[in-house]
Amino acid sequence: MTARTATTATTSAAAGTPGGEKDHDGFTVEERAAMKERARELRTTTRRSPRAAGTDGEADVLAKIGEMPEADRVLAERVHAVVRATAPELTPKLWYGMPAYARGGKVVCFFQGAYKFKARYATLGFNDAAALDDGDMWPTAFALTAPTPAVEERIAALVARAAG
Repeated sequence: MTARTATTATTSAAAGTPGGEKDHDGFTVEERAAMKERARELRTTTRRSPRAAGTDGEADVLAKIGEMPEADRVLAERVHAVVRATAPELTPKLWYGMPAYARGGKVVCFFQGAYKFKARYATLGFNDAAALDDGDMWPTAFALTAPTPAVEERIAALVARAAG
């Protein structure tokens, strides 16, 4: 049984994915880091009063954006500005170490930098709290490569709809 476990762990680590090498638990280093960030966020949120959480959320999001590599930082800054202008009722917060915007504590939309999971492009994602339902199937994440006026206009329209 011990030999089988060692073989399985070695096989998993060798397989890897574009997002990084998998370890024996099946998570990449990047995925583990995101889970640790989320746990830290939850601990921090429980220590803050609900009133302070919204104020600190903005500062946390801006600080996290400032730490990003330039390509992701430029996109994240524009997404943040568009979301705040379009749906000021959404509360900025960190979610798995990335900028997110919530209503009633539930994340409506979030930005994920390409660097986070060594992806080809950054994404703007929407959770089920977003009012984007459109028939039997609709997109919940969008690839972002450049902050053009057309892209910002599309983000504003999606965020306005998602914020309901």
